[in-house]
Amino acid sequence: MSKWRHRSVWWSWSVSVLAVIGLGLGLTTVPAFGSPSTLALDRFGDRPMAPLDPSGIVGQVGPQVVDISTRFGYNNAVGAGTGIVIDPGGVVLTNNHVISGATDISAFAVGNGQTYAVDVIGYSRTADVAVLQLRGGGGLPSANIGGGVGVGDPIVALGNAGGQGGAPSAVAGRVVALNQSVSATDTLTGAEENLGGLIQANAAIRPGDSGGPMVNDAGQVIGMNTAATDNYKMSGGQGFAIPIGTAMGVAGQIRSGGGSNTVHIGPTAFLGLGVMDNGGNGARVERVVGTGPASAAGISPGDVITGVDNVPINGATAITDVLVPHHPGDTILVHWRTRGGEDRTSPVTLADGPPA
Repeated sequence: MSKWRHRSVWWSWSVSVLAVIGLGLGLTTVPAFGSPSTLALDRFGDRPMAPLDPSGIVGQVGPQVVDISTRFGYNNAVGAGTGIVIDPGGVVLTNNHVISGATDISAFAVGNGQTYAVDVIGYSRTADVAVLQLRGGGGLPSANIGGGVGVGDPIVALGNAGGQGGAPSAVAGRVVALNQSVSATDTLTGAEENLGGLIQANAAIRPGDSGGPMVNDAGQVIGMNTAATDNYKMSGGQGFAIPIGTAMGVAGQIRSGGGSNTVHIGPTAFLGLGVMDNGGNGARVERVVGTGPASAAGISPGDVITGVDNVPINGATAITDVLVPHHPGDTILVHWRTRGGEDRTSPVTLADGPPA
């Protein structure tokens, strides 16, 4: 098994019209990795396995894909990503970061050419997995969920590259490493993401591809595209995917209604803050939604959130994590320090908001 590598990446979704603290996930450039020194060998012989034909894979797997479009009413942005149909009744698997913060989500089903409104069944921010329900979706072709994958195996990554919509784009490559790790920062909430156990391939996954399938030579989905280097336009760019077994395990928990401290089921509790780390001493408020619960409690930009209920807050990720088990209508006790140094505490009733 290869050693874990830890690097900062751009999430592979497409977002435009950034606002005050931005929208999207990303940090610094990731150095490109070289191709494997040896080609994979046919499991039944000693000849190298041929690269896959992307156009053939698109014809086979494309109908099992949806193009996801998002709008972010709180900061005037739009985004695009991809989803995988995992149930003919219109249940779709995607990355959480594709829909995180969206106030409106729609999906175009490649299989039948229809566009659907979307409900979020649930999500795990820490696993970067979300499960969606297409309203009125039915009779859609669902993906052929695959099994294991090895270094050197040829793959094709499909997705809604650049948010162009329609039939998915596809890029071919090979698996170059397993059990890899990446990190990124959600600049909407300030929370840091760390994902491990990923498949790494030398396929140039592009903005909009996140949530799309990575498939093998049998057209089986072996992973869900989740991140790419920020130099994806260059040859030799690297792509990452969550192993499909991992993603489907989280999806199964979500579909069963099994909420936890990391898995959220149903409508999202909304505090109405954009925060950043504050040197380990709370979460500094960068932005307050004027109609949100935090604003009504008197929290302002420049204040520092120091606790929620009995949980100390040491940074942006902590305040995001503490809200995962909560739902709209819950009342929490927020502790904060004002810009003038005054400590305050107030009960705040959470509103209905976009996915975290």
